[in-house]
Amino acid sequence: MRSPVKAALAAALSILIGVAPAAGTAQIAAAPTPGLTPPTFTRVPARPPAAEALPAPVIAGVAPLSPAELEAFVDGMVRDAMSADRIPGVTISVVQNGQVVLKKGYGFARLGPARPVDPDRTLFRIASISKTFTWIAVMKEVEAGRMRLDAPINLYLPEKIRVRDQGFDQPVRVIDLMSHSPGFEDRALGQLFERDAARVRPLDVYLRQERPRRVREAGTSPAYSNYGVGLAGAAAAWVSGKPFERLIETGVTGPLGMTRTTFRNPYPARADLPPPMPAALAADLSEGFLWTGSGWRERPFEYTTQLAPAGGVSTTAADMARYMTMILNGGTLDGVQIYSPATAAGFFREQSSPAPGVSGSGHGFLQFQLPGGRTGWGHDGVLLSYRSSMILVPSLGLGVFVAANGESGERLVNQATSRIVQRFYGPAQTLPEAGSPWLKQNARKFEGEYVSTRRSYRGLEQFIGLVNARTQVAVTDAGYLRISSRDSSSVWIPEGTEGRFREVSGWRKITFVLKDGRASGYYPASGMQLFQRAGFFGTQGWLVNLALLAAIAALATLGGLMMRDRKDHRETPMQRRASLMQTTQAILWLLAMGALAIWAGKAGDVAAIFFDWPGGWMLTASSCALVAAILSLVTLVLLPFIWRGGRRVESWTVGRKLRFTATTLIYVCLSLVLLMRGALVPWAS
Repeated sequence: MRSPVKAALAAALSILIGVAPAAGTAQIAAAPTPGLTPPTFTRVPARPPAAEALPAPVIAGVAPLSPAELEAFVDGMVRDAMSADRIPGVTISVVQNGQVVLKKGYGFARLGPARPVDPDRTLFRIASISKTFTWIAVMKEVEAGRMRLDAPINLYLPEKIRVRDQGFDQPVRVIDLMSHSPGFEDRALGQLFERDAARVRPLDVYLRQERPRRVREAGTSPAYSNYGVGLAGAAAAWVSGKPFERLIETGVTGPLGMTRTTFRNPYPARADLPPPMPAALAADLSEGFLWTGSGWRERPFEYTTQLAPAGGVSTTAADMARYMTMILNGGTLDGVQIYSPATAAGFFREQSSPAPGVSGSGHGFLQFQLPGGRTGWGHDGVLLSYRSSMILVPSLGLGVFVAANGESGERLVNQATSRIVQRFYGPAQTLPEAGSPWLKQNARKFEGEYVSTRRSYRGLEQFIGLVNARTQVAVTDAGYLRISSRDSSSVWIPEGTEGRFREVSGWRKITFVLKDGRASGYYPASGMQLFQRAGFFGTQGWLVNLALLAAIAALATLGGLMMRDRKDHRETPMQRRASLMQTTQAILWLLAMGALAIWAGKAGDVAAIFFDWPGGWMLTASSCALVAAILSLVTLVLLPFIWRGGRRVESWTVGRKLRFTATTLIYVCLSLVLLMRGALVPWAS
């Protein structure tokens, strides 16, 4: 599952001290070629060929992957990534034309003693890849005639969790949930994951209690929604008459023989929750890890039962190989048909796209841009301690699954399929194109700050989202477009003059929305959100500069208080009260900034932010800022009385009155900016 703060809060992991980063277990469909397998890999006994080979036609004009060459390439790719990015463990499977071409584990799944990753036994959390199971379940209900894609989702939900109209005209339809365009805000902090099993809620309770605001008309613009997928899963369960976990087991994983795949979490049994994960599976579940700078630390388990349809699956690389083979084979595996050919075609056909040139989605399966103009379908996944990706390339008969048990595995996971396709089927690398003179001449059309629509629109989470879900677009002197976020940067070159760009020396594309000849926003390559251009007062500079000025003014106020000569301190009672009020404001603003700085210091561990949200320091910062803002407005009202001091009031010179007024205006402006960004509502986290 994705989160609007994950990029800004992600902390780097490191390789295990004393354990080879590429250590693990491996198994491939063909016999190994001597000299290609690193000696640190431990090979497990191969299954009988019949269990791995599944009949599927070889695609004309596509040379099948060589298992030995693929293994050598993946070994090098994974070893380099584990060393450079400090990834604790990786599991991977690659299928093509009904064959498991590669299945392998690297690194470790548990500490004390270290347990290596076994692709047949070790379960990894695959996060939002779980959504593909949910969409299969929904489409099976459509096939059965119990749901319709163009119907309002409320027809298939119990009353207590139905979507409220909230002033919008169009109902949220099933297809809107599939295309991530229901119009919901995206909230995650403090409720998307749970650390304490006692806090886990049933799906229907979660959907009722954590109902997001609708912030745009359904079906108009995509903004990735975990909550929307939760609704879809609840609807499929409701119309089928089965609990969601049971629905998947009887309709998908059971018939496929995916015996080591489950939506269940390992918590103590409770009457109001689905039965927990079987002990035999829980014993082989990989931990999630964080590198502390001096060693590995196992992170708390991330309970996802409360929103299981959006990210609850734990599975093995072996089971995912069967799953991918079934999808590539049109919904059939070993003679068992999971869904119809018509449904299969819908998963691999673009059903919605926000703009020309960017990726869209099929019936819930996301579209991926790949080398050589090829198209992939599938999903990636993000939990606090796990990264995963499953991409299917029908034109190659290819499926790639890869997962890591540390957040630092994101780069490897995101690039694995592209690198495999580029290495074995991609075009030859070319030199980067020269920059665009046209772009340099039209730089002002595109340059500026942009804010994602995938964020919260209320409370303290809105404040954090507006800080993190933001990019800076600039045109370089060489004529390239540079898009920078808090943790990444990419370079693009225009394709024509209609706002379409392609990544330099790459294959991803983005599209800007032009209005009156100027960009009002852009869709990134994923197409699952819109980055809107920030207005003049919505830029980050206003917040940063006003906060800096307020800090300087607060320190000057306190400094002036200590240095002022009190022997002849004659002032009116109103001036005395105003002076005390502004001194109090100075203290409160400094306390708010200090508390926020302490809270931000925990951002190195994303789990601490999610599990402890909003936390004492964030609440302290917001509360202090709220009181200071109220006092600032009161002081503003008192300004006329300050300036009407009597002739004998010598301590309130014109200079002091000007400084007092300037400080008041700075505080009021900062208060207004914070109010618009949701920072002054400590009760609305």
